[in-house]
Amino acid sequence: MRFAFPFRASAKRSLCAVAALALLAVAPLRAQTGQGDQHAAISSGTKAEATKTEPSRPAAIEATAAQQPQPGVAAKAFDRVKQAAKSASDIFHRVPCQQPKGVPNSTGSLPHVAAKLAAGKPVVIIAFGSSSTQGYGSSAPEFTYPNRLAGQLRRQYPSADITVLNRGKGGEDAPEMMARLQTEVIDVHPDMVIWQVGTNAVLRNLDPAETAKQVEDGVARLQASGADVVLVDPQYSPRVTERPESARGMVKLLGRIAALRHVGIFPRFEVMRDWHEKQAIPITDFVTADGLHMNDWGYACFAQLLGDDIIRAVGAIKIGVNVPADVRTYRPM
Repeated sequence: MRFAFPFRASAKRSLCAVAALALLAVAPLRAQTGQGDQHAAISSGTKAEATKTEPSRPAAIEATAAQQPQPGVAAKAFDRVKQAAKSASDIFHRVPCQQPKGVPNSTGSLPHVAAKLAAGKPVVIIAFGSSSTQGYGSSAPEFTYPNRLAGQLRRQYPSADITVLNRGKGGEDAPEMMARLQTEVIDVHPDMVIWQVGTNAVLRNLDPAETAKQVEDGVARLQASGADVVLVDPQYSPRVTERPESARGMVKLLGRIAALRHVGIFPRFEVMRDWHEKQAIPITDFVTADGLHMNDWGYACFAQLLGDDIIRAVGAIKIGVNVPADVRTYRPM
């Protein structure tokens, strides 16, 4: 090859030396395979095409490319996490999260947490519950519903100090939750408690009357602590709906407690049923393969709708709607 610019002899000698060393480094590899560059190109897939189209490519360049460091296990794992994050971040571009029509919204006015957010004061929200609060079925911790909710509220109120604590433990229902209500919830002095309860009571055939007594007692203690309370009823998923009488009974039971104690309730069962029956979303699009827990999209849409309710409550406070603490407004979603 002729160079179109001056080149010192010493530089030429250095280049030749480098090329010679590279060829010596490649030679043993070729000897081991016994088939030279052609075998290496074929075994590398797309590299075979490069060999066909660039037959005169210098061997030194081939050797340099072969010696480039390959991604390790950690790098590949990190790439998978990044891909999962991208997939979850644009999740609503694939399946929009729409507010169900005809499903009553009884989350309520949330006077304590709404007033604090409206005034720019620090807010502590606790998500209390079992595995669907803990986030079983999500692809990463940041995609659980409490973390999704925290992200939505922080975007809406960027100057606010918002803390959302996840107090979910898989497999629990009212008996186990009541045992840790004081230390893990009340002692933290939250402004709002979102209490997801009742699913495991259905699956474990717990006594509905005893469940009602424990939940009502827990709600009363939370109210006495000064927190807004929103109950979340069971999810609409195959493992739950295969027990239709128990599921319907639990939904009604929690609704009665919410009305009796004047607290909010997020009608998760009806919201998820609307996804499937009215919005024609396949159950596999929002429930994992175990037939019970929500997936990333399910958690994301649940958090989005719940966050919308909180944001509306703040908006009502800001425009001067003064709702007493023991009165809840009921609005269509």
